[in-house]
Amino acid sequence: MTGIKSNVWRIITSIFLLIVLLIGGVGYLAWYNLLREVPTYYESPEEHFKYGSIGTENAEGIPYWIWLVLPRIFPEYLPGQGGYTSLGLTWEEGKETPVGISLKTIGFPRQGITCAVCHTATYRQSPEAKPIIVPTGPSNKFDSQSYVRFLFASANDPRFTPDYILEAIAYNHQFSWWEKQLYRFLIIPQTKQSLLQQQESLAWMDSRPNWGPGRIDPFNPVKFRTLGLPLDDTIGNSDMMSIWNQKQHQGFALHWDGLETSLTETVNTGAIGDGATRKSIPLEDLQRVEKYITEIDPPVYPFEINFALAGQGKPIFENNCGSCHSFGGERTGTVIPITEVGTDGHRLEMWTQAAADAYNEYAEGYEYDFDQLRKTDGYVAVSLDGLWLRAPYLHNGSVPYLTELLAIPANRTQSFYRGYDVYNPEQVGFVAEGPEAEKKGFLYDTKVTGNSNEGHLYGVDLSDEDKQALLEYLKTL
Repeated sequence: MTGIKSNVWRIITSIFLLIVLLIGGVGYLAWYNLLREVPTYYESPEEHFKYGSIGTENAEGIPYWIWLVLPRIFPEYLPGQGGYTSLGLTWEEGKETPVGISLKTIGFPRQGITCAVCHTATYRQSPEAKPIIVPTGPSNKFDSQSYVRFLFASANDPRFTPDYILEAIAYNHQFSWWEKQLYRFLIIPQTKQSLLQQQESLAWMDSRPNWGPGRIDPFNPVKFRTLGLPLDDTIGNSDMMSIWNQKQHQGFALHWDGLETSLTETVNTGAIGDGATRKSIPLEDLQRVEKYITEIDPPVYPFEINFALAGQGKPIFENNCGSCHSFGGERTGTVIPITEVGTDGHRLEMWTQAAADAYNEYAEGYEYDFDQLRKTDGYVAVSLDGLWLRAPYLHNGSVPYLTELLAIPANRTQSFYRGYDVYNPEQVGFVAEGPEAEKKGFLYDTKVTGNSNEGHLYGVDLSDEDKQALLEYLKTL
């Protein structure tokens, strides 16, 4: 009897150990194929800025192989030919993803977005030229709203099925049998569900004016999705900003309305706004981004400058613009009340005290924190370094050319096309009219709510000669 009991006990123990091993093996396979994070590292600070992860892949990253084939499967939902480039993304030769799109393995390869997707400019000196990429510049052609709408339309298409997508992926990549099962039964269905949920959470966009290329509503998504504040009817549409040369911007209020005063917090909240979570935000990687944007210089004007005329314009700038826009100016980097500057107020109204309070509490209990978000009463008097590449002008991008910023609003262009990156050195801005601009661009109508080109009347009374000299000097900044 003792021998029988001993054998039974050994059998039970063996079965138990086998079950433990099976559970452990399945758990390991699940972790390895779904959750395992492989760090990414770029030695070059510029490459890190353009392609390094900022923690957005975990919660909202799309499986890379699915993301890669969507334009080929659903081209009818894109604005034109060229796949993701038709949405204003720029692909460098030899790179797996466009500038501003990261690639990271979290169980399986996933794409995410980086700071560079909104903060990399391009320009061309002629229609035939290749685009020149300027990291940390304001993205003038990426249409972020059309990008997410393309993803949503694809997810709603009845062809968004494992069979259809796996067949398309097979042209680019061969999965193992195990990977096919994961994609068929888990990854593809979950991707579809996640995109549809994201569409629902951004449905409020459809009741407001479109952003268009080079613009974004930067904080309503944070208010409604991240902070869980109730929906309101505010419109935050505004131009993407340049973020170069932060070494000379120390102490300046940040964002168009000065809602932040800490560069570190601004970089970290930027990652949160792009889709990183409290836990996924990679603080060391973001410190590298902060260091990069602090040290990088603004781009030099690439066209001919009349330096004699610019010399005449320098004292005109100092006497008429310097107090608000020169480094060392008494109001440079401070908030100018909207009652004075007179520009469109919707971006200012969008950011509320309740939002600032909620964001300051968002990271309580984590190793990082937010404490300096605030509500202001106007817009920041920004420094003008690299001004030539920051067209269109004003916080909502409502003035296409720098020449027009010195005109009264009635004489500024009332509608134009934005998103075309061929530069007009005579007007100092991107070409905003004509067949190519119309073909490539988005019609910007200043009569649309939030798009007003009113305000900023400084310098409009200067003589034509003084305006010409001032504009020539502004090209040198």
